[in-house]
Amino acid sequence: MRKRNYAQTADQPVRDPALAAAYVRMSTEHQQYSTENQLDTIRLYALTHALEIVQVYTDAGKSGLRLKGRDALKQLFDDVESGQAMYSTILVYDVSRWGRFQDPDVSASYEVRCRQAGVSVQYCAEQFQNDGSPVSNIIKSVKRMMAGEYSRELSVKVFAGQSRLIELGYRQGGTAGFGLRRQLIDATGSSKGELTRGTHKSIQTDRVILVPGPREEIHVVQQIYRDFVEEGRSEREIADRLNANGVLTDLERPWTRGTVHQVLINEKYIGNNVWNRYSFKLKQQRMRNEPAQWVRSDAAFQPIVSQLLFVAAQEIIQTRSYRMPDQEMLRRLKGLYEQRGYLSGLLIDEAETCPSSSAYQNRFGSLLRTYSLIGYTPSRDYQYLEANRQLRLMHPRLLNETTEKIHAVGGQVVVDPTTQLLRLNDELAVSLVLCRCHISGAGTKRWKVRFDLGLNPDITIAVRMAPGEEMALDYYILPAVDMHTPHLRLAENNQSNLEIYRFSTLDMLADLSRRSHYRRAA
Repeated sequence: MRKRNYAQTADQPVRDPALAAAYVRMSTEHQQYSTENQLDTIRLYALTHALEIVQVYTDAGKSGLRLKGRDALKQLFDDVESGQAMYSTILVYDVSRWGRFQDPDVSASYEVRCRQAGVSVQYCAEQFQNDGSPVSNIIKSVKRMMAGEYSRELSVKVFAGQSRLIELGYRQGGTAGFGLRRQLIDATGSSKGELTRGTHKSIQTDRVILVPGPREEIHVVQQIYRDFVEEGRSEREIADRLNANGVLTDLERPWTRGTVHQVLINEKYIGNNVWNRYSFKLKQQRMRNEPAQWVRSDAAFQPIVSQLLFVAAQEIIQTRSYRMPDQEMLRRLKGLYEQRGYLSGLLIDEAETCPSSSAYQNRFGSLLRTYSLIGYTPSRDYQYLEANRQLRLMHPRLLNETTEKIHAVGGQVVVDPTTQLLRLNDELAVSLVLCRCHISGAGTKRWKVRFDLGLNPDITIAVRMAPGEEMALDYYILPAVDMHTPHLRLAENNQSNLEIYRFSTLDMLADLSRRSHYRRAA
């Protein structure tokens, strides 16, 4: 009889060292990561290590960027931490199956949770032994960072591809909207029919465009614009009229002030293809992007509303709020907050007493800034959005400042419009990275440098921003040959091996790009 190597305690259940569970996850990335292929490798590992697999946890078609939606992994944690699981080992194909997190510590925490519950984790397709040795821990850390970097690089490539398709006039996701329909076309541009709600294209080379919908819906959209522009009706009055006539939205719901307002401000009704108003990259926080970041293609579709009527509607929307004094706009918003207990863009658009959310954004810079003026703090910390917005404003300014300094000393510099990399003298690729200032609870300042490894720059200029992200403190000119990790954390005072790269201005970069003339040796 096999002797158990540990005894049952009040805190630790007895687990059979010969029993194991398998966890497999597949998104949509490669066939090599199919759940069947993972299980084949895991079963072979179990056989060679005298382990019996008694349970398999499968997350098929699930992204590895966050825990949300991965029910099998949640169940695994519940079974292990509650003591219900009798197995002593969890077999995983490789480190990336836990997830491709931007923070590698998240993936590490999953393994720690299992170990603390008395269950070991073994990686069946990795070339190292997960034995807790310093070497295996270092390799695991590198693998976790590589997994996260893979997702980041893939996100950049996917975004570039989607942007290109938008500029070519193809629709990227989302419902068509009332009065419009999604039409499927093949690689030659020939129509393959209409895509109904909930259906998607099945051939990779097929594309989707927007086309006018049924005549009666087109008439309703055009009437909404005429009522708003020519008759002077409000969104609420238009919604009431539509509901009284039994007209439903494209989602088969009654019309509201907000849904009418969305019809009045959406450029797709004049044929423009606009994308990236909001972003949700790497499954992080959803955020509203500045108009300069939108990707667009004008006159991509057949319009169902005239350009003149659309522009008139936008002028009315902006004018009616700009007539209202700042204090009156804020007073009405504060009244809505006191009435409802919270605020959101949709709630503001639905309120008859307030201007639209876009009006507040245009007047005060952003909704977050508007909220701060009336003393409202969202339940979640959105301050990073304000900081990121400020960084987006500062980046082109610092980029121009850098190029001007280089030109001033006779250097040549070209900025890639897609990647924003600077090409110096047709020899060096330089990445300009703005680092947001993080202030800890203890009041210390920290900066995180994220290297653009996917772009392979020769030099990264890390700009440490002052609190508030309105000015640069200093510059770290970091050569790629000396940087060996995808991230670098900077404090207010750093070690000498980092301080040698710090400069108070960009003059050093300009000196590096200065051309020198040498006389030919005899």
